Amino acid sequence: MLPSRFSRFAFPLIGFATAIASATGVQADAISDFYKGKDLTIIVSSSPGGGYDLYARMIARSIGKHIPGTPNAVVQNMPGAGGITAANNLYNIALKDGSVIGALQNTVPFEPIFGNKAAQFDPLKFNWLGSPNTEIGLLLLWHTAKANTIADTRTMETVVGTSGTASTPAFYARVLNEVFNTKLKMVGGYPGQTEAFLAIERGELDGYPSTFWSSLKATKPEWIKENKVKLLVQYGRKPHPELPNVPVAREMATNDEDRALLDVSMAPLEAGRPYLAPQNVPADRVAALRKALMDTFKDKDFLEAAAKANLEVDADPKSGEAIAALLTETYNAPESAKARMLTLYNAK
Repeated sequence: MLPSRFSRFAFPLIGFATAIASATGVQADAISDFYKGKDLTIIVSSSPGGGYDLYARMIARSIGKHIPGTPNAVVQNMPGAGGITAANNLYNIALKDGSVIGALQNTVPFEPIFGNKAAQFDPLKFNWLGSPNTEIGLLLLWHTAKANTIADTRTMETVVGTSGTASTPAFYARVLNEVFNTKLKMVGGYPGQTEAFLAIERGELDGYPSTFWSSLKATKPEWIKENKVKLLVQYGRKPHPELPNVPVAREMATNDEDRALLDVSMAPLEAGRPYLAPQNVPADRVAALRKALMDTFKDKDFLEAAAKANLEVDADPKSGEAIAALLTETYNAPESAKARMLTLYNAK
């Protein structure tokens, strides 16, 4: 029996705990009632067959069992305008009830910073749900290229492939040239990384300026195993634990201005492969979707499928709250850094 001095607190505490449990149960029931018998549509901003599509289809197979009501998840590909078509749809057209979520290419949330008029959305208003990983970019050279270090590329011209002056590889090549005074010579006309990699193997190019480590492991594991490539620098907000011997761009920068430029330029890599719900989705459903996505990233079946496909899933996946904070930080970055980035982005 409780001592008398505690007895007057016991029943209020029990009542409070019961109320909390009851409220939690009611909330779970409301989520279950909404999702039961429904489809959860995952709009993917790229074509079938690519990395974003593969991740989404694996997530679709697991996420439903982590949402009360166990909805059936279906993937809808919506490519166009580098992912902007899907983002515009999610912001302006898609249902705002929690039955539709999106998987965007990581550059898309930053398009308004670049002044892209086609981007008819406010990324700070989306409900960010999470990402299975963050990306690390690499300046990759073929093993026969003359340059062996970043210092070498300051004194000798190094030919790298791009898909055009406005492409992501060209942009990151210009950032590296700007910050480290490298002499990366960009050759355009390659539709994508696959074609550029083939040109590297043929000796037409020295390398590629924006290879993602996760993509390299998935598409060219033999290059890594057989030491066919040299990784001169890695860039992203944090170094990758699997690349302890590859120099880190941010650590190599010699002044705050260059570090600020790198931070805003590399922010899309930190966003990884971001998932979102449209703005104005009820808060309890956003919370349920965030939890379900993070639970999926820990799901045994999902992890096994990702491992078989050589798709990277971080031990500590990026939360929706962390993606939202990253976007807020980037959009509030120093105007000088954003202006400098925009100049490089628009360079021809």
